[in-house]
Amino acid sequence: MSDEELEDFEPDQDDLEKEDDEKETEEWEDYRKEGEEYSEEWMPTPLTEDMMKEGLSLLCKTGNGLAHAYVKLEVKERDLTDIFLLRSYIHLRYVDVSENHLTDLSPLNYLTHLLWLKADGNNLRSAHLNELPYLQIATFAYNQITDTEGISHPRLGILDLKGNRIRRVTGLDPQKLTSLHTLELRGNQLDSTLGINLPRLKNLFLVAHWVRGWLVRGRGHCSGG
Repeated sequence: MSDEELEDFEPDQDDLEKEDDEKETEEWEDYRKEGEEYSEEWMPTPLTEDMMKEGLSLLCKTGNGLAHAYVKLEVKERDLTDIFLLRSYIHLRYVDVSENHLTDLSPLNYLTHLLWLKADGNNLRSAHLNELPYLQIATFAYNQITDTEGISHPRLGILDLKGNRIRRVTGLDPQKLTSLHTLELRGNQLDSTLGINLPRLKNLFLVAHWVRGWLVRGRGHCSGG
């Protein structure tokens, strides 16, 4: 993938809009309770070729420009428990697997051209992925994630982890996350902002009354819910 392709990438503004602060806390708690009640009741539902055919779009050039492939996939709200099939779709750049029942995103490690990932509303306990060199936007909102380990994508600019179960921020390496400018952590269970020391961070979203230690200084705009 060329730098020119990266420069042309414009995220959809609708995907970046924040929910109204007044509703967020109540929605997060409702979502957690629902997840705890139903997470063990879903039948195994793997991603299939038929689902892929329905969800694929955006035909683009690949490699040397002589071949073409679909680079966008939307398979949200399919009750999916397994996305193993994605290992074969290495040209995907935009993937939406939100509102399913996924506990494992490891097949995404094969998508080394991935630019944009939306995995909100699953049963994930971790956002851990191998380093994806082109990933710029990743959202893992409303899961059951308990830590911030395994996030080391060098071009990542926006990371959304709101509505999870994170108590401490660990593993966000400033030497690797050199492009991260927006970090969304509202709706977690943070005791402090220790562990947030990112060189280009401009927007840090937190719920103020859940954070007892405000230790981030000189990082641009920090917004409390």
